[in-house]
Amino acid sequence: MTRRPLRLATQTMLLQVVVIAVVAAAGFTLATLLLRQEIEQEYEQRALAIARSVAEQPGLAERVATGAPDPDGEVQRSAERVRAATDALFVVVADVRGIRYSHTDPALIGKVVSTDPSGPLAGKEVVTIERGTLGLSARGKVPLRNSSGAIVGEVSVGIHADEISDRLDVLLRAAGIFTTIALGVGVGGAALLAVRLKRRTLGLEPTELADLVREQVAVLEGVRDGVLAVDAAGRVSVCTAQAAALLTEPLTVGGPATAEVLALLEDRSPLTSGLRLLGEQVVVVTRRRVERGGQDLGTVLTLRDHTNLDDLARELEATRALTDALRAQAHEHTNRLHALDGLLHLGDVGRAQAYLRELTATTALGAPEGRVGDPYLDGLLAAKTAVASEAGVTVRLGEDTWVPGQLTSPLDTVTVLGNLLDNAIRAAATGARQPGWVEVSLLAEDRDLHVYVADSGDGVTIADPFEAGASTKDEPGRGLGLALALRTARHHGGDVRLGPATPGRGAVFVAELPGVLSPATALSWEAPA
Repeated sequence: MTRRPLRLATQTMLLQVVVIAVVAAAGFTLATLLLRQEIEQEYEQRALAIARSVAEQPGLAERVATGAPDPDGEVQRSAERVRAATDALFVVVADVRGIRYSHTDPALIGKVVSTDPSGPLAGKEVVTIERGTLGLSARGKVPLRNSSGAIVGEVSVGIHADEISDRLDVLLRAAGIFTTIALGVGVGGAALLAVRLKRRTLGLEPTELADLVREQVAVLEGVRDGVLAVDAAGRVSVCTAQAAALLTEPLTVGGPATAEVLALLEDRSPLTSGLRLLGEQVVVVTRRRVERGGQDLGTVLTLRDHTNLDDLARELEATRALTDALRAQAHEHTNRLHALDGLLHLGDVGRAQAYLRELTATTALGAPEGRVGDPYLDGLLAAKTAVASEAGVTVRLGEDTWVPGQLTSPLDTVTVLGNLLDNAIRAAATGARQPGWVEVSLLAEDRDLHVYVADSGDGVTIADPFEAGASTKDEPGRGLGLALALRTARHHGGDVRLGPATPGRGAVFVAELPGVLSPATALSWEAPA
């Protein structure tokens, strides 16, 4: 049976408990050593002070120098009085030969001391922990000098080691209680930290968290849409490869958001979605604010590439325009045939012949036959004419229009011309000059196509009409037509620009589309006045 590993919270708590216990044990041991050393030094100095006071007693040095050891002598009685008063273990007075003149045990008087007297006899004061006839004790030894300063013996005072141990036990007991309390507080803190850690990680283990992160990354990277998350402080927290590919400015996860991203975050509503032009791509941007407990955690942006869908929409629009134009032409052709049939039925051959000549010289737009030879352009013009007619706007084809060749890039050309016509028709329909009109001129120059679109509207009131999102109407998806037209024209090395205003006209837009036509006869071109 495989043993289940300990959970992270348990491991963290046990590790902290072990660390706290080791630190507490080390601290207690160190405190014990320091306290013992301090107490021993304190008792050694106490013994030394007693020995000094004994050595300074008047007449003691002379009695040792001239008298003999006597258990009932004055030296013994004086030393015992001091010992009893100070609670010392012993007070020993010895001559220069080390013979005792006093001792706690009178039987040892007259015998040589049990410890080395060379230090005091050499004139030094000595403190030490030594074992003698009465056991282990803290000792202080001083030289015994006569009135002339000559050393005639030593005074040795000892304090029993049991007193040191008793004092140390009291202090260590207090230190032990403090250490136990500190250890308990540390263990309690470790347990609280373990519970908090478990709560913050939702009870998941590191391996589970790592697996969860890998799964989330795999899910985000597997979605076709780009995902970009920016926290409340403006730092990028998530940026998938798809999102990075759609943005024009490089991003660093954990770094500040770029100006491009900040522009996408301007709308602070909880959930918004709209089209944006990022570089050469049309992108659907969805913003979602993230909140928890009333606290703003940031914003999540979902970026979806709309370029391919936009290309399909433009292709469908071009196809639909051509289909509508062909349907309109077929309907018109049927009506004209009915009219011709009526003239012939009435026997009016002359008028029938004139009517036929008129039919062969005109197109559905009213342009001379052959002026616009490309079916895409012809169909788009016919379709936009029908749309404009429903809005009460007349579309006029310029007299200098001449496009004999075929389009090699019909989708891009329809994008530019279609957007320019849509804007012009809307401007003419809502302008102050009524009835509204739109004038369009197309001229081929070798493989280049020049486009001129003017309208009867009120002119351009926006500072930069080519900026993505710039529109006089506050509606989602507005303000991209001219930006798309400009982007498409520049993709072919051309341009779209706003022409100078002229009296009686609203906006005038001029576009150049290099290389969109099959080779044809070169013609010079100038915009109509």
